[in-house]
Amino acid sequence: MRRVVISFLVAALGVTSACSYTVNGTPVSAKALDVDPPFSSQPSAPSTTKRPAGNGSVGDICSLVGWGDLPYDVRDKNAKPTETDYDATFDQSCKWQTSVGDLDVGVTLRFREGRPISLDQSNGEFQVGDRKVTYFDRTTDPSVQPSCVLVMDYAGGGVGIIVIDGSARFGPICDQGKKVAEVLLAKEPNG
Repeated sequence: MRRVVISFLVAALGVTSACSYTVNGTPVSAKALDVDPPFSSQPSAPSTTKRPAGNGSVGDICSLVGWGDLPYDVRDKNAKPTETDYDATFDQSCKWQTSVGDLDVGVTLRFREGRPISLDQSNGEFQVGDRKVTYFDRTTDPSVQPSCVLVMDYAGGGVGIIVIDGSARFGPICDQGKKVAEVLLAKEPNG
């Protein structure tokens, strides 16, 4: 009887191992740290020319935030943003991206001079000082990386903040965005 059971187990193991396969593909974290920003501008059309950061009347918005203002563990808290001027539809754009385990996390900023930025969809708002910040919490949206998109009037124009963090190690995503908004408002140039 023991030989029959062992023979059966060996046969079953052979059948199940023959049915195994490898799934090929790339993990979600390998994607660029960005989600399609659900921003819209009012009232004129987007800029068609990309201007280098700092050429506008308000200076370099991206220099107002740094790794030291963000909750992520990075070797050099004084390092420059990971990428700048990557979104030609805005006057300024920048990104701070790092890895937490096998996930990429970080913050992106987009600034447009002379006109506000609004959200196509939102599900909340809060006050930071005298400023209303509208946000779209996408932490449970399976079609994008867990993120929170925030907008506010800033320096005579508008700024969009996107926080992407699927790690859940740094607190609620929209609270991270609120802290970035607080840093920006504390250093707001005249617009």
